[in-house]
This record gives sequence, C-alpha cells and structure tokens, in this order.
Amino acid sequence: MSDEQKPRRREQILQALAVMLEEDSGKRITTAALARQVGVSEAALYRHFPSKARMFEGLIDFIEESIFARITRILEDIPDAASRCGTILALLLGFAEKNPGLARVLGGDVLTGETARLRQRVHQLFERLETQLKQILREAELREGLRTSISASAAANLLIAQAEGRISQYVRSDFKRLPTEYWEDQWALLSSQLLQETVQPA
Repeated sequence: MSDEQKPRRREQILQALAVMLEEDSGKRITTAALARQVGVSEAALYRHFPSKARMFEGLIDFIEESIFARITRILEDIPDAASRCGTILALLLGFAEKNPGLARVLGGDVLTGETARLRQRVHQLFERLETQLKQILREAELREGLRTSISASAAANLLIAQAEGRISQYVRSDFKRLPTEYWEDQWALLSSQLLQETVQPA
C-alpha cells in the first residue's frame, strides 16, 4: 500500500468505527466486526492501529482538532464574552448532534471496559473546554467591565455541565433527544444571569 493510501485507510477505519458506534448503540464493538465493516482482515486493521484503544484515540484526536480549531476562529471573530461562551457551547452541542457515534465517545459510555487512558483523554478534553470558558469569563472584566455573578470557575463549570448533560441525554435516548432541543431558550436564561456590570467605586 502506498504512503498516500495509508492515511485514507486510517480515515476509513475511524469512519467505520464512528458509524458502528452510532448504529450498534449499546453493543461492545469487536475488531472482527470492525474489520468486516471496513472490508479488510483484522491483520490489516492492526497494520494501521496497533490496538482498539489507538482507534478510539484517533476518534478523540479528531474531536479535539475539530472543536478547538473552530474555537480559535470563534475567539478571533466574536468580541464579547457572553456570545463567545454561547457560540462555543452551541458548537459542542451541534458537533455531538451531527456525529452521534462521537457523542458516545464524549459521553464516555462506550469507553467502559476500555483502557483508563481513554476516559482520561475525554476528561481532559472537557477540562480544557471548561478552562477556555473560565478564561473568557475572566477576561470579560478587563475587556467589557463585566463580572460573573458567581465565581468565573463556578460559572464555567455550570456551563460545561449543561453541555455534558445534554450530550448524555442524547446518548441515553439512543439519539432521539437532540442536544440542541430547547438550547436557545435555555441559553437565553443562563446568559441573562451570567454577567453583570462591575460596580465602580464612587
């Protein structure tokens, strides 16, 4: 196989895994079933990924790259803190909705019984998102004269918990309860309480 074909085959394997995570919700995915889905032997799978854990890591890499590349653009394009936070959360929910198999990776249920390193990677992804929100909220005081009504750490945690909960509902409902359902109304309520003007000393 040429060097050019290798990345394509790796992508095919990861796409097939994502499809199986969506279609075989609740079932444990074996490398034999995945090889059948891709149309290759198990030995061919292992030439591209030395283990199933590495395949899941490939999906987590894709999620991270997709989300954080777009967050960089959001920070460049949107000046105010509330809109930045709202757009980042909508991005995360929309990404999960469009990629049900990857929503299962984010929800963590599919990683039960896999290596602890994978669950740690997903945990770190959400920690990184929470840190990003906290930084945006802290900068609001300097940039806009606005302060969070509770501590920036508590506010960022509340926001990420909302997104995690909605993704979890989506996975638990077998992808019937869309993560974006009611989100606009809920965000309007959350954002109205999120920031307030800092009181200037008299």
